[in-house]
Amino acid sequence: MSKHLLILGAGFSGKAIGDVFREAGFTVSGTTRSEEKAASLRERGIEPIIYDGGAISEALAAAMARATHIVQSIAPGRDGDPLFRPGMAALSVLMPKLEWAGYLSTVGVYGDHKGGWVNEETVLNPVSTRSVERVEAEDHWLGFGKASGLPVAVLRLAGIYGPGRNALRNMEEGTARRLIKKDQVFNRIRVEDIGRSALFLAESGLGGVWNITDDEPGPPQDVVAEAARLMDLPTPPDIPFETAELSPMARSFYGENKRVSNAKLKAAGFAFRFPNYRQSLEELHSSGRWRG
Repeated sequence: MSKHLLILGAGFSGKAIGDVFREAGFTVSGTTRSEEKAASLRERGIEPIIYDGGAISEALAAAMARATHIVQSIAPGRDGDPLFRPGMAALSVLMPKLEWAGYLSTVGVYGDHKGGWVNEETVLNPVSTRSVERVEAEDHWLGFGKASGLPVAVLRLAGIYGPGRNALRNMEEGTARRLIKKDQVFNRIRVEDIGRSALFLAESGLGGVWNITDDEPGPPQDVVAEAARLMDLPTPPDIPFETAELSPMARSFYGENKRVSNAKLKAAGFAFRFPNYRQSLEELHSSGRWRG
C-alpha cells in the first residue's frame, strides 16, 4: 500500500520532515496559510493545502482520508489543538488509514530546572502560556493514541536551526549578539535531524514521548563565537543579559534553564547526523547551505 504523509503546518520543521519522508518513498501533502508559501511547498514536491486552522476543507479532508501518517506542527494557541476542538469529527473517522501520528511539541513543557538535566520522565512544569497550551495538546494526542491503539509520538523539540536560520547567517547580517547570563544553557536541534527522527519513529512504529535535541546543551554565546570563528569575523561584544534590550518573548526564553537528555532516542537506535553545534555549523559553512 502506498504511504502518504500529511503535515499540518508545513513550516521550517514540517518541510524538513516532508523532505525526509519523500526520500523514503512517501507521497507528502502539507498545509500552509498562504498561496505564496504554497508555491514553495510545490517546488519541494509537497502537495500544498491552504488551511488556517479552522474548518476542514474538502482538499484537507481528502488528504486526511488517504493519510497513513500525520505530523501535527500547528501551535495550539488559546483555542487548543485544531483537531481536538469542540465539534471536530473524531480522528479515526477523518483518517481511517492512519498508522502513525507525530505531534511536534517543545522542550519548553519542562519549565525551568536551574541548569539541571531533564528526561521524558521528568514531571512537567510549563512556565509560559504557550508551553501550558502545548501540554494540553500533548495530552490530547497521547489520549488519542491510547484510545485508538495507534502509535502516537510526541516530539519535544529543542531550539531549531538549519539552512537559512542559524548563527552564521546572523553574523553575516550583523544581528548576532552575545547575551551573557551566568550559567545559562540552551538545547538545540538541527532541522534535518528533526526530519530524520520523525521518520525513524514512524518506520519503527514508536509512540510515546521523545526529546529531540542534540548531545550538547550549551551557552548561547558560545555558538555565536564559533560562528564568528568560522566566518573569520570579529566575535561580537558581550552584552549583559540584565541590561539587554529584548522582546518579552526573547526574555522569557532566558527564564528557563535546563539540559535536555536525548538518551531515550539514542537507546532506541537513532543516530544524530549533527550531534553538536560545532559539527553542524562546520557542515553548514563548508557546504555553503547556511544561507538557505
